[in-house]
Amino acid sequence: MTFSLLQFGCGNMGGAMLAGWLAAGFDPAAFTVVDPVLAQAPAGVALLREAPADAAPADVVLLGFKPQQLSASAAAVSPHLGEGTLLLSILAGVDLATLRRLFPRAAGIVRVMPNLAAAIGKSPIALFGDATGPARERTEALMAPLGPAEWLAQEDEMDLVTALAGSGPAFVYRFIDALAEAASALGLPRSQADRLALAMVEGAAALAAASPHAPGELARRVASPGGVTQVGLDVLDADQRLVALLTDTLRGARDRSAEMTRQARS
Repeated sequence: MTFSLLQFGCGNMGGAMLAGWLAAGFDPAAFTVVDPVLAQAPAGVALLREAPADAAPADVVLLGFKPQQLSASAAAVSPHLGEGTLLLSILAGVDLATLRRLFPRAAGIVRVMPNLAAAIGKSPIALFGDATGPARERTEALMAPLGPAEWLAQEDEMDLVTALAGSGPAFVYRFIDALAEAASALGLPRSQADRLALAMVEGAAALAAASPHAPGELARRVASPGGVTQVGLDVLDADQRLVALLTDTLRGARDRSAEMTRQARS
């Protein structure tokens, strides 16, 4: 795939996507990053402190700065959009209508919600936009090296998917940390508990990804009636406490995403 991609902002998430594309073998010369503070771009990737005023429209433009910078950055982005330009946005809380109003010249606009595992090609990616035909095909080709991508049927699903797939790694990290802390409280040295908890989650996730069975069934298969694992599962399952906790967690994150969307519209 031959293309030019102009990336505005290269923070943690934009940097992870760029790393994933480069790891997949994309030509570094295809990428130009515009970032006033980035210390260094990956080898072969052009780094500019501000967008050139006289450049031709790019094939793909990625918005990777903070959502609150959108208004101030729109004037710099617009000249690089043409009738054939695909605009990708990872700006949480900025809806398609806002993007289309600010950037009417783009051929297609797609909201993209990945997570940091894009750097290793393991991120779930939610997509929603108005890209059709070649623009949609290009979107899917660009997302493929970063992880499995799914198009959403309705834009308001993006808030919940943001909570699940975008924020989800932080919740998993907190769970790993809590497992280790619990084991430490019960007598294991903390450094050893950290290593065991991390290795256990890594192996369990890999097995779940490779298994034909759903995670709930895998949990049942690990447990024996009246055994050690079943006693632990009974604690987690009592009064649906784990499901209730995670429902509250996702609800809070979803509602914050929806609040950010409303603020961006106003």
